[in-house]
Amino acid sequence: MPAGTVRAAQVSATRELILTTAERLFAERGVYAVSNRQVSEAAGQGNNAAVGYHFGTKADLVLAIARRHTEQVERARVRMLAEIGDSTELRDWVACLVRPLTEHLAALGSPSWYARFSAQVMTDPALRQIMVEESLTSPTLRRILERLHRCLSELPVEVHAERSDMARQLILHVCAERERALAESAPTARSCWHDAATGLIDAIVGLWLAPVTSRLTGGEE
Repeated sequence: MPAGTVRAAQVSATRELILTTAERLFAERGVYAVSNRQVSEAAGQGNNAAVGYHFGTKADLVLAIARRHTEQVERARVRMLAEIGDSTELRDWVACLVRPLTEHLAALGSPSWYARFSAQVMTDPALRQIMVEESLTSPTLRRILERLHRCLSELPVEVHAERSDMARQLILHVCAERERALAESAPTARSCWHDAATGLIDAIVGLWLAPVTSRLTGGEE
């Protein structure tokens, strides 16, 4: 095998090892509780600057971790969109948000760290903005959100924004807590990721369709 090919394979393996290690540490401890040096050491790299050399800043590293999972989730979205076509059922579009993620988490096996990593990242304002912008580069996600919004056109704008945030938090943290429980061999409410997704979809549809008892004013009562 040519020396250049060997070198490229070594670099690729090192990058994958760093990404896996960083994802686990960020998931377990939090993004800013873990330094690039700690990631390098935990990944067995003699050079403590290995993370910076291969990925640049911590934000670049976080984005690289997220992109490792994008292709699999995107494939599931494409399949689901083909299955539901032009459905006008809210539940179908909520399912398109939830099931691609839970299918991917199921495929990762246990232990996995992606759900907990995502929940940790979204607590940081700067990283959250980066991740939101990255996610919206997906044409399938943009279509799902557009069709979801069309199903909810009668909701006041401010209520829609509030419930969007609630739904996002439910997806992130329910998945992260289930992932943690599985990693720790703790009991879970549902026996598998498919059933967990069903419960999430039920809850989110109920959240979207809940009565609006007052309009938000933006101030405290």
